[in-house]
Amino acid sequence: MSNTDIIINSPDLWADTIPSPDERSHKYTQGHALIYAAPEFTGATNLAAQSCARVGAGLVSVMAGHRGDLYRTILPPHIIVRDNLDWKDDRVTAQLYGSGGLMCTPDYKSKIPTILDADALSKLPVELAPNYILTPHEGEFAKTFPEIKGDKIENAKQAAQNINAIIVLKGAETIIAHPDSRLVLNNHSSPYLATAGTGDVLAGMITGFCAQGMEPFYAACAAVWIHGETGKKLGRSMVASDVPAKIPEIMNIFS
Repeated sequence: MSNTDIIINSPDLWADTIPSPDERSHKYTQGHALIYAAPEFTGATNLAAQSCARVGAGLVSVMAGHRGDLYRTILPPHIIVRDNLDWKDDRVTAQLYGSGGLMCTPDYKSKIPTILDADALSKLPVELAPNYILTPHEGEFAKTFPEIKGDKIENAKQAAQNINAIIVLKGAETIIAHPDSRLVLNNHSSPYLATAGTGDVLAGMITGFCAQGMEPFYAACAAVWIHGETGKKLGRSMVASDVPAKIPEIMNIFS
């Protein structure tokens, strides 16, 4: 593959697609994101939910199952906690599974943008659809796609085409690959993001952008770049829980 086939991630690619509210907006026009909670690693869900809201999702609901009371204690008041894992609402516009663990099997036939992170990357069907976004780091990628070997860029491209879904292959350089052969390389990052929980933040950001109606591929590109920018701004000694509160500063650049 030649370098001309790869687009370098930058705001020029997606900034004009970030939704902005107007005087007629309300929480549902800004999107309703559904996050399926982790049964044990509650911090991962907390990070994902807060980041989802910070990028502009009008409503974030956490599906907590039997851990509902615990999540009501640890989550901020603007996050809705629901106990019934079978709860449905046609106003939900994006959903996230897997950050920190799984309480239920993901919906593999959804028509809305669906982000599969961490534990949701195992036991996948043979084929999904381009409204699905998979967010593996390189170790998870190797387990999810053991038959794919070689160059990172080619790996992401092949995986996206094989499973018919968007791949966000995370790392110091992150590859965003669409099954239609679009490829974006993100090198706008920070080594200080190499810390526990930042992947959950990214998954929540992608979900929040998708919930607002961004095309999933551009939602992934925007989230990855902004995630990198927060790491650059926060710098040394940052931890993942610092990132959500920093997001508004970066988002205001695009308002």
